[in-house]
Amino acid sequence: MLDAIGSHSPARDAGCDLVIFDCDGVLIDSEVISARTLIRQLSLVGVEVDFAHVQKHFLGRSWAKVAAEIRQTHGLDLSTDFEGNYRSELLKAFETELMTMPGVERVLENMAVPFCAATSSSPARARRSLEISVLAPFFGDRVFTASQVEHGKPAPDLFLFAARAMGVPPARCLVIEDSLAGIAAAQAAGMAVWRFAGGSHCEPLHSKVDAELVGVPAFDKWDQFFQMAPGLGRDERESSGT
Repeated sequence: MLDAIGSHSPARDAGCDLVIFDCDGVLIDSEVISARTLIRQLSLVGVEVDFAHVQKHFLGRSWAKVAAEIRQTHGLDLSTDFEGNYRSELLKAFETELMTMPGVERVLENMAVPFCAATSSSPARARRSLEISVLAPFFGDRVFTASQVEHGKPAPDLFLFAARAMGVPPARCLVIEDSLAGIAAAQAAGMAVWRFAGGSHCEPLHSKVDAELVGVPAFDKWDQFFQMAPGLGRDERESSGT
């Protein structure tokens, strides 16, 4: 676990009234599946990219931003058919390959403050991903997607929208993200943000920390969450008598 948890955080001073979870790469281990599917689909239309390119330019971003980057870099407008084929192939892969992040169910079961999900995924993908991973009952209708705002991550719009919908001021929100785009969005929204680096697409915390993430608290196992966030779990509150 990265030794950055001593910095000011609403979770440490009891000022956190809402936890906002990103979905892909945080709740579900989906980013490698998504990258592999996108790389394969792009190759069919003559665009060759590798995983490092996808991780740098596409991870955590909405489809609109992905399509815009392809247009700018490769001079190709991705058709509606392309998007539909990509989403269809991705959901097929999810049906057999998608895994829930180990330990996240226990965290959700024991949360003592409200929480929601805010994702760059389409509504259909987000809904089906949570169903496959059996996390859907934890969130109900508290799942917000980039389709509900004008600008996706790294703009703050989605996190601000989620906070408004949940009735919580941004300064009292804690965001859990894995991508640089998501972290930038949370910071722009004026929210505390922690990086979850336990997905199969992430560099191990002990081997490399991106320069852009210095000072951002990080963890790579969900059983570390309540260690970092005393007071956010029901067990912790009950044991302290609060």
